[in-house]
Amino acid sequence: MRNILKTTSLLIIMLVVSSCNSVRVAADFDRNVNFREYKTFAFFKTGIDKAEISDLDKRRILRAIEAELIAKGYTKSENPDILVSIFTKSNQRVDVYNNYWGYGGWGWGGFYGPRWGWGWDYYGQPNVSTSTEGVLYIDLLDADKKELVWQGMGTGYLTQNVDKKIERINEFVSEIMAKYPPLMEK
Repeated sequence: MRNILKTTSLLIIMLVVSSCNSVRVAADFDRNVNFREYKTFAFFKTGIDKAEISDLDKRRILRAIEAELIAKGYTKSENPDILVSIFTKSNQRVDVYNNYWGYGGWGWGGFYGPRWGWGWDYYGQPNVSTSTEGVLYIDLLDADKKELVWQGMGTGYLTQNVDKKIERINEFVSEIMAKYPPLMEK
């Protein structure tokens, strides 16, 4: 029974850790648009200014989007075919784990006497962890019509470490932009 509990606990921890590293993406688009006609892009300042993140993170996101579009053969232009805008959201997640696994150490368990060793610790304190899940939307608008023609969305966990944040932003943008241009049916 103990081995089953150990294995189950380990699998749950591995699942939580691995799910924190991935970006879940989705995209939607106007099926009446011929995306092959778009060759140039510019950033839609009005939309970008509304994004509620730091200016540093905005620039990081925009640089990553620019790099992805240039890699796909697009050119930045004063007279663009498409306008790029972004929107962000974040949710704080709080997880409380009421069980404790690990070395109990030496201690006094009150009425029940000393406690030590490996195993479940009835006297352990709950473990509370918080994480921030962020959502990045990348909107592409037809520059002439000012209509949304494509939207990509990425959801994943964020970090405050600057080096990891830059890497994470690049991962978000790369995963989202992999969905653009959409595969068109003939």
